[in-house]
Amino acid sequence: MIHAHYTDAGLADFYDLENGWDRDFDFCTQLAETAGSVLDLGCGTGQWAASVTAGRRVVGVDPAEAMLAIARARPGGHRARWVRGDARSVRLDERFDLIVLTGHAFQVFLTEADQCAVLGTIADHLSPTGRFVFDTRTPEAMDLSDWNPPQSNRRFTHPTRGPIELYTETDRMTLDRPVTYTKHYRIVREDRVVSPADRLAFPSQPEVARLIAEAGLAVDRWLGDWTGSPWSPKAKDIIPLGRLPV
Repeated sequence: MIHAHYTDAGLADFYDLENGWDRDFDFCTQLAETAGSVLDLGCGTGQWAASVTAGRRVVGVDPAEAMLAIARARPGGHRARWVRGDARSVRLDERFDLIVLTGHAFQVFLTEADQCAVLGTIADHLSPTGRFVFDTRTPEAMDLSDWNPPQSNRRFTHPTRGPIELYTETDRMTLDRPVTYTKHYRIVREDRVVSPADRLAFPSQPEVARLIAEAGLAVDRWLGDWTGSPWSPKAKDIIPLGRLPV
């Protein structure tokens, strides 16, 4: 299921303000410098993919048409190919020098079968000398109290829709199964509240490592954040940087 904050055009335009890119943008851009072709799985609004289109073949894949509409309209967006598709099943009959799956998108795949399918997509589209990278949150480092009020309360300003108040609620405080969370957006000028819900899985690093190996992929480095620090159970993220086996 694709949830409303991705498919509703009225919510999709909040995405970059609320989430945005940070050091992952620069990290992936540096990887792309030596890549002649890039596949961005779960490209969202295409902010990063559109930025690296000069001089290389770029394809962005996302299941949400509302996100892809924003991507197509971006500066540089006309140079990319945007594909509405599911990262578990999309097949482009192409190979890429770099495949990225960022923004913790790996966590929206809730079952081991779904996670295997996504990794199979990466393996099927990676060039012999290509690299892949994705991120997922480290469950041992998670504190779900941060995903509930008041810790989750935020406010940001949309350029045309004005102030947006946001808070998140979760259904549980443990990570032994997928977590349901609801984002409550109050659009102040419209005096309207929308509350889309979503679910996330939190696989452990050993589980991710096993699934990567079963997909026929190899990891060169396990990172714990986008500055390049090595992974540990206390690291914020699990970030495998890998390739096809030699």
